[in-house]
Amino acid sequence: MGAPPQHLITTLLGDYWISRPEQLPSAALVRLTEEFGVSAVAARAALSRLTKRELLESSRIGRRTYYRLTDRAAAVLLEGRQRIMSFGLAQGAWDGTWAMAAFSISEEQRDLRHALRARLRWLGFAPLYDGLWVSPTANADSAAAVLAELEIPMSTVFRAEALGVAGMRAPQEAWDFDQLRRTYEDFVARYSPLLERVRRGVVGASEALVARTGIMDTWRTFPNHDPDLPVELLPAGWPRAAARDLFVEVYDTLGPLAEFRVKQIVAEFEPGLAELVAHHRTSSILALS
Repeated sequence: MGAPPQHLITTLLGDYWISRPEQLPSAALVRLTEEFGVSAVAARAALSRLTKRELLESSRIGRRTYYRLTDRAAAVLLEGRQRIMSFGLAQGAWDGTWAMAAFSISEEQRDLRHALRARLRWLGFAPLYDGLWVSPTANADSAAAVLAELEIPMSTVFRAEALGVAGMRAPQEAWDFDQLRRTYEDFVARYSPLLERVRRGVVGASEALVARTGIMDTWRTFPNHDPDLPVELLPAGWPRAAARDLFVEVYDTLGPLAEFRVKQIVAEFEPGLAELVAHHRTSSILALS
């Protein structure tokens, strides 16, 4: 699927080993990444880097090394997973107000500008103008917290209603709806053949693991482009719901097969841990929110 090894390892642990206190042998994690075409050398280097970043904790028993997610990493993954799995669900009526984040950062502080923009996008904002970011759905307090954390003094956050004056730019023009539509349509075109094979029951366990990880890894990028824009702002025939239905059916249906493959691999190294491997359905994740 082409994901960086560090990202792949945390994704797999988040999908099949989230919040477990037990540690998995490094050999099992290396073997899991080989299913995705990652070399053993690259996988072991990724495990080492994740440990240095304090996303994994490790221990040694004899000549074997074992790993698990740190509590902090697991908490971040759980929070992100809730947002990813709830993305695209039907919403209540929008109240018509916009969260606005205004700021000024000098050109010399490019790293700070990049960090702020990435954080605001994750919260659901987009740039109406360079220093004015807007969102119909984001929590304004969360934006204020990010600005405070990054220590940006020339900034403010507020909520407002658009006047809708003719000739003036509407807040929703911060998003490129044509590009967004193409992104959803490309997703549906890419994964529809897989959905047909899933429905026919012709996907094996190894392919199920790779395909399930791949579709989730693609779906998780959508909140960076579309903050679950309210239906009141969307063009007619918007394809988000169809894309979500496809994602949910593939992800949930392939879950048992993918879990079986992870259990097979873990059992090669620690049979006693294999039965603790578990997958999660979108509905079970949403029930925790």
